[in-house]
Amino acid sequence: MLDRTIPHNLARKAVLYRMVMPGHTCPYGLKTKDLLQRSGYEVDDHHLTTREETDAFKAQHGVPTTPQVFIDGQRVGGYDDLRRFLGKPVADPKATTYRPVIVLFTLTALTAMAASHAVNGTPFTLRAAEWFIAFSMVVLAMMKLQNVESFATMFLNYDLLAMRWIPYSYIYPYAEGLAGVLMVAGALNWLSVPVAMFIGTVGAVSVFKAVYIDKRELKCACVGGSSNVPLGFISLTENLMMIAMAVWMAAGSIGLIATHAM
Repeated sequence: MLDRTIPHNLARKAVLYRMVMPGHTCPYGLKTKDLLQRSGYEVDDHHLTTREETDAFKAQHGVPTTPQVFIDGQRVGGYDDLRRFLGKPVADPKATTYRPVIVLFTLTALTAMAASHAVNGTPFTLRAAEWFIAFSMVVLAMMKLQNVESFATMFLNYDLLAMRWIPYSYIYPYAEGLAGVLMVAGALNWLSVPVAMFIGTVGAVSVFKAVYIDKRELKCACVGGSSNVPLGFISLTENLMMIAMAVWMAAGSIGLIATHAM
């Protein structure tokens, strides 16, 4: 088997300056050192141990931040600059992405299946499907409530009811979370069903109008006010899931009442 390691005497070398202070170690400095080492570089690691030393270094090299990497006597720059230098992708913090909702729905689906397996001995049950929607509602509410002000501001861009009654933009995530928790428990259907039906219907109509009628390009507040998820199919799906769950649970409750009446 061929040895693919770089011989020590042929190892590429990089000089790294990063903050390592008694009360703070720069996380980007750690990431930069790790990236250099994983890319086959021998790192000459210089620690900037005081604020004065850090400020003097930045002034000397005319740079606003640390860490800073030098290769072959030339300054490469910070962590993102190093990624570009190595031909690796650099995430754009403003780019739209579906990743947050994909991760969220994947984990809630797996959690629902795990709960079903623990209770019923199999992950593939009707209850798992119900839990998936209910867990998703709870987690989506939690994401919104991380910063309810930011969520409310983004929500006001497209929700028809919130634009007419501002308090609804603050009530919505609490209502979604409450309905989700009750649906997980299968309790108080008389409360969870109308709440989910109401907010789901208003949300679906609002998203459909904004995206498919008005053709507006907006960001969705579904996973919080700081997300870059585009308003569209995913947002509509969230609301349709709530409506479907409400209809399903209402039908189940009616069926149960009918059974007891016989």
